[in-house]
Amino acid sequence: MSAALARIRLNPHNRAVQRDLHDATEMHRTLMRLVPDGLGDTPRQTAGLLYRLDETDTTSTLLVQAATLDPTRLPDGYGHTELKDLTPMFGALTKDRMVRYRIVVNPVKIERLPLERKEQRGSRIPLTGQEADQWWTRRATEAGLHLQTVLATPLAPTRSRASARHHLVRYDGTATITDPEILTHAVLTGIGRAKSYGAGLLSLAPAPRT
Repeated sequence: MSAALARIRLNPHNRAVQRDLHDATEMHRTLMRLVPDGLGDTPRQTAGLLYRLDETDTTSTLLVQAATLDPTRLPDGYGHTELKDLTPMFGALTKDRMVRYRIVVNPVKIERLPLERKEQRGSRIPLTGQEADQWWTRRATEAGLHLQTVLATPLAPTRSRASARHHLVRYDGTATITDPEILTHAVLTGIGRAKSYGAGLLSLAPAPRT
């Protein structure tokens, strides 16, 4: 398996950046420019495009992951980009290894409808607090991680063009790898919903030895 990761330190004075930070649909459209054209009916999934916005008091950095990325296709002056091959990381994902993780997720549950309304879709209910933590613990376990520590940071809802609000939570912590193959798949395909709006990208790094 192989993938590339672009780390883009955004230029806050750039108009395209300002637009994208206020509209997740536009952000998604900009980042899809980084992957090849002609990818069929599900281009994001085919490209394996995932992204996350990491913000501090002074900087905003986009992490963008896909099978291949071409940062030269970004709007002029969008930001400073560093490109990294993730292939060596996949080889380092071994069973029982301790790692640090970070992910932004969209924890939701589906409200089941009565049988007489089963032809309709159920509502997606955002999860918060302990329910969201339990959701992440379950999804991490399914993704080949045994969580050791969990730090939850609720984020401001992301808005898309249709005025939809995607409730996001960032999780940081340490974990033990239980299944490298399943974990590799989770890194490549993302976890949970709202992947087009900045959720699902799982970042891993070696945990410091104690």
